[in-house]
Parts: sequence; structure tokens; C-alpha cells
Amino acid sequence: MAWRLPPLAVLLLLVAAAVAPLSSAVRPVSDAHRSVAAELFAASPDDLETTYEAVRTFKMLGVQRDKGLDGKACKLAAHTLSSSSSPAKDLFQAVQIAGVLGCSVDAGVYDDVASRLKAVIKDTDSLLEFYYSVGGLLSLKEQGHSVVLSDADSTFHAIKALSQSDGRWRYDTNSAESSTFAAGIALEALAGVVSLSDAEVDPSMIGVVKNDIVKLFGTIKSYDDGTFYFDEKYVDGSEYKGPITTSASVVRGVTSFANVVSGKLNIPGEKILGLAKFFLGIGLPGSAKDCFNQIESLSLLENNRIFVPLILSLPSKVLSLTSKDQLKVEVTTVFGSAAPPLRVNLVQVLGSDSKIITTDSK
Repeated sequence: MAWRLPPLAVLLLLVAAAVAPLSSAVRPVSDAHRSVAAELFAASPDDLETTYEAVRTFKMLGVQRDKGLDGKACKLAAHTLSSSSSPAKDLFQAVQIAGVLGCSVDAGVYDDVASRLKAVIKDTDSLLEFYYSVGGLLSLKEQGHSVVLSDADSTFHAIKALSQSDGRWRYDTNSAESSTFAAGIALEALAGVVSLSDAEVDPSMIGVVKNDIVKLFGTIKSYDDGTFYFDEKYVDGSEYKGPITTSASVVRGVTSFANVVSGKLNIPGEKILGLAKFFLGIGLPGSAKDCFNQIESLSLLENNRIFVPLILSLPSKVLSLTSKDQLKVEVTTVFGSAAPPLRVNLVQVLGSDSKIITTDSK
């Protein structure tokens, strides 16, 4: 893209599409992130959660995985899935690992896992148990297995019953405090219920949840530079999550819900843009957990249905009208990919004396 401009012009740019530009001070995901991810996950993890985060991060970044890690991860997942004592959380993570790596698991094992997860859903009032069970079933469905949640409406209502008036969620009926992190996993679970249902989920309830999301974004925090993020408060003695983990939970939940319902979510674009700026502003993460949350959140924001953030870079040089210099604007996604076709409008051009030279030029 190129435009001819008056000398010493200062540009204010507006992208005229369902996208938004970040300043050139913010840089997209790069090879440096890939190197850091490889270092942070270098030690072969022994637990399911870290194993999933490692293989998922490598897949999103396109990092070649060690074959030894893949084999160990599949063995761990298969053992967990075949064990009758594995709780819903372990089954959920094992199914996800198998999905990322394409592990070979007997269909009968998956049938048994699906039955066990459905049984958990019927008997629980815990948000986390709903999350793990619904998420596990959804992962099975995404891997090509026939999975239907026949009582989807009642499950949706049971999860929704834990919501609070400020858009946050409780972890169970006994929780006195609401949680922003819990809101994210609740929205992700509700999205899973919609995907697993064999009939349309009550449209009025979908509308209520959309309104809950608006309220949730009313609690978002910000910095003066346009960065937006979610933070967690102390909840019932639980471990403090921190803004990276909490923001990542909300991004997962909101993007998941937006992908399965019709219509738009009434979320201001600048807040989605600000969340992307927050995760890019982390730079190179210092822990494996932060790395996973950063990369997955940016991956989801790059492909969401709400508002797609783009990184816009301008050259830092003086342009001359007499020599017919052209302004070249580089636009990429948060992952550094080329931006989709778009139109850039010059909203206003100011000369060196701060006087307006032109407006609304394309």
C-alpha cells in the first residue's frame, strides 16, 4: 500500500474494516518467541497440564517437537484415559493431548471416557467439573467421535446459575465471592454445551449471556497507553491468578462463545485491541505458563469473530512531496502474518505548522 503525502506530514490512520491497528511500537510474535518457548518447555514435563501446554504451544508457533516428547505425551494420555480412577480434569487434559498429537486411542476407550464425563455433568454443581467434563466431550467431538449432550439446556442453565450480576462467576453454589477467571471458564463451558447440543439452546439464555459478557468487559482495567487487561481479586482462599492468567481465561471464554452463537457481541473494538496489546506487551515470557497463555490468547484474538487486531508500522522518516516520496504502511497480524485485504483512510494530515492539510483521503 502506498500514498503520496505533503512534506513533514503527521498521519492519523483508521482501518476501515472489522480490524484495528496497533502502533509500530508493538511487535508481533517472532522467532524469539519460538526460541523462548523451546527453552521454557525443554524439560520433558511429567504432568498432564504442562504436557498439554507444551504440545499446544509448539503447534501454535509451528515449532518442531521432539519425537521423544510426543511419544511420552501419548503414552501418558493413553494411560490416563484407560484408568478408571482418572478424574474429569485428567481425562479432559488427556483427551486434549491426544487431539493435538493425534495419538492412537481405542474407540472403546473414548466411548467409556464420554460416558464417565456425562455422568460427572449430571451429578455436579461445580463450575470446574462442568468445565473439564464439557471440554473433554467437546475435544472428543472435534476429533471425529459422535458425542451429543442430550440434556444441553439443563446443563446450560446449571452453569448459568453460577453467574453474578457483575458478569463474574462463582465456582460453585457455596462460593461467596465471584471470580473473573471463573467467568472465562464458564463462558468456554457454555460454548461447549452449545456445540454439543443436538437442538438449539434457549435463545433467550444466549442473549442473557451476551449481556453478561458486556458486564464483564465493564470490569476490565486499563493503562493510559490503551492497554486493557483483566485482573483477579482474592477469591475464597484460592490462589491469586494474576492478570496474564485471568485475561487469558476471559479471551478463551469470550472467543469460544462468539464462535458458536449467531449475531455479534457488543464489545468495543478498542478493548479487544487493548487485550492484544497487553499480551504482546509481555514481550518474551519468563515462565512456561505465561508463554502458553500469551501465545494461545494471541492465536485466539487473531482468529476471533469479534474484532481482529492488526499491527500497523509506519516509517520514521521525512517524506518529500517534490521528490514524490511514497508512504509505505506495513500491516501484519499479531502472529506476524500478512494482513487480509483492507483499505486505509487518511483521516487527517497535519503539516509541520500543525495546520490541517487534508482530511478523509484514501
